[in-house]
Amino acid sequence: MTEPQLPPPAPYSPPPYQTPPGAYGTPVGGYSAPSGTYQAPQAAQPKPATLGVISFVLSLVAAAVASIIVGIAGYQVGYGLPTVMNDIDATTSDLSFLSPVRDQVLMGEIAFWVGALAGIAAIVLAIMAIVKRQGRVWGIVALILAVLGPVIFFVVLTITLTAGAGAGAVAHYSA
Repeated sequence: MTEPQLPPPAPYSPPPYQTPPGAYGTPVGGYSAPSGTYQAPQAAQPKPATLGVISFVLSLVAAAVASIIVGIAGYQVGYGLPTVMNDIDATTSDLSFLSPVRDQVLMGEIAFWVGALAGIAAIVLAIMAIVKRQGRVWGIVALILAVLGPVIFFVVLTITLTAGAGAGAVAHYSA
């Protein structure tokens, strides 16, 4: 005897979905595509480095230009000092012994004040450049250079005054 063959089972199909009462139904044409597409945020545009560059130029004026000018003036003042050493009166605070080199003293003083003003402006602008990120590297270099400017200035002045005084003494006393 052969076993009677059964028809294959019918595939399972879930009962049709019915929207619960009071629920929103799906729109007839389906959902529409989103109206705007997602765009990644754009990288911030780099700011111009103008502020940092200006502070760097001012720090160069404060540290290098003022030091070069005071170096020239300091050598000339030092060179002229041995000729007036006999006229110096230690009991008074009279600076009239600098009269023969008054032009060079004035040149050194002007270099000092220009360097001081340029250095202060360079420090302020460098801090602004660093904070605002407008030429940050320029601002950092300018800040360092402007802070070292007075040290450079007085080292150059001391060296050139000494060298000038030595050269003036050799020229004055050897003759």
